[in-house]
Amino acid sequence: MARILLVEDNEMNRDMLSRRLERRGYLVVMALDGGQGVAMATSEAPDLILMDMSLPVLDGWEATRRIKSDERTKSIPIIALTAHAMSGDREKALEAGCDDYDIKPIELPRLLAKIDALLGKEPSR
Repeated sequence: MARILLVEDNEMNRDMLSRRLERRGYLVVMALDGGQGVAMATSEAPDLILMDMSLPVLDGWEATRRIKSDERTKSIPIIALTAHAMSGDREKALEAGCDDYDIKPIELPRLLAKIDALLGKEPSR
């Protein structure tokens, strides 16, 4: 069972996404801000991280940079999640070290396809 670290400060988004991922067979652990996300990337050793970009304490851009600069966590795939789909945001997320990018509101089939691709799995049904 793949372990996903969901770094999301919005309780409604966290609840909805974690329940939907758990129904698909993923084990979901959650961080409420970027600082906690960086710490949990090390302590939880997730298979993949879903990183909101607009976070308190440490934004998703900086949290991603820190995770990717640490030898212990640099190989964990990170998907940036943002409601701010501005021109250049995808490039900014990739430059920060994210492996992929998705916009909110989340379309689960699209996100699952990205998760499956990064985990090297057959597509979820």
